Amino acid sequence: MAPSAITNDTTTQASKPHGKENQTALQAISQGVCLPGIPLYSSMDKQRAFILSHMAAAFRVFARKGYTEGMSGHISVRDPENPHTFWTNPLGRHFGLLNASDMILVDYDGNAVGGNMSRPANAAGFLIHSAVHKARPDVHAACHTHSKAGKAWSAFAKPLDMLNQDVCYFYGEAQGVYKEFGGIVFSEEEGQRLAAALGPNGKGLILRNHGLLTVGGTVDEAAYLYTLMERSCEVQLMVEAAARQGLEKVVVDDEAAAYTFKMASDPEALYWEFQPDYEFEEEACGGAFHK
Repeated sequence: MAPSAITNDTTTQASKPHGKENQTALQAISQGVCLPGIPLYSSMDKQRAFILSHMAAAFRVFARKGYTEGMSGHISVRDPENPHTFWTNPLGRHFGLLNASDMILVDYDGNAVGGNMSRPANAAGFLIHSAVHKARPDVHAACHTHSKAGKAWSAFAKPLDMLNQDVCYFYGEAQGVYKEFGGIVFSEEEGQRLAAALGPNGKGLILRNHGLLTVGGTVDEAAYLYTLMERSCEVQLMVEAAARQGLEKVVVDDEAAAYTFKMASDPEALYWEFQPDYEFEEEACGGAFHK
């Protein structure tokens, strides 16, 4: 359980039994017909096009939610055919303007090997993302920006408390804290330390004095978890402010938090968590990001 900023926390008690323990997350949440799983294509070209469209949509969602900060921020997605390469965004292009055709394919040595090479990739972003992809073969996508609430909470160098149902998606080893800050990441060693702080089971990482990073088996999962972690930082800051006025902070107990994490952490469920934003963005821009 994450440490609390005050000493008079109380804990909610989980009720037993929870129910639906023997169902998948999608089965449990679907009343009636079950939502389908993550789309898979027999053609690698079609699979790649699908991934890049969802990657571009994630950037546009981040822009709409206000996660831009100059040229900072990046998303990476492992190529489905060549897993030792990953796609990332061009340096200096606004998140809200990115299309699938803008992405750059880079290898683990930092060489641009495909995609749109009219602009460079972000050097600091490469060092962060390459370290994560090397350390975590299960990770297919990672998101990092300098969003406002994430930057604010990162100044405390503390994990998020389990304050509500949503933040339980980061229960236990699913969140980490990188407690160092040495400026812009320009060394391979710092990228490796950052990946180590995320750990083998991490889904979200708080980078002290820097921001947030999330990972997932799909770009949809990583993007949704980023929006969730950013909102959770905002809520934590609000709760801390109220607690300083004498209100008692009640956190979710370990049993309930662990159960919530188990039922919510399925990759297919986390893929679907992003689809409302994806569909909204597609409708709002007329599908422009597919280009």
